Amino acid sequence: MDRISWNEYFMAQSHLLAMRSTCTRLSVGATIVRDKRIIAGGYNGSIAGGDHCIDQGCYVIDNHCVRTIHAEMNALLQCAKFGVPTEKAEIYVTHFPCLQCCKAIIQAGIKTIYYSMDYKNHPYAMELFGQAGVDVIHVPMNLKEDARELFGI
Repeated sequence: MDRISWNEYFMAQSHLLAMRSTCTRLSVGATIVRDKRIIAGGYNGSIAGGDHCIDQGCYVIDNHCVRTIHAEMNALLQCAKFGVPTEKAEIYVTHFPCLQCCKAIIQAGIKTIYYSMDYKNHPYAMELFGQAGVDVIHVPMNLKEDARELFGI
């Protein structure tokens, strides 16, 4: 029996988390990992107890939905809320992070970003990652056909 790699496993977790997204514009999932153990996960959605895009529609300002918190930020905030250190951790994200999430990832001490799909990759983000010594690695999903169907990818 063939086993999937660690990168495929953690990226699949992020794709599974993305299925919980309440944003109708883009479903994103993020998994934070330290020492091959998942320490947090997040998906893009509204604040706890708030209105969701799937119920009320997106609240768009300057072409950005301001109703949602991004998946990466939700995962980082989960670590902060429960006192889980992120220093030297890795993050697996379904889509390349936005510039604000990139800065938060750097400030959290995460040293490697794995992402599955390009999405408005900002050149300044790559510059910041270089300055901070953060490795950025593209991990395309290479799952078996039944798993691809499950994740819709």
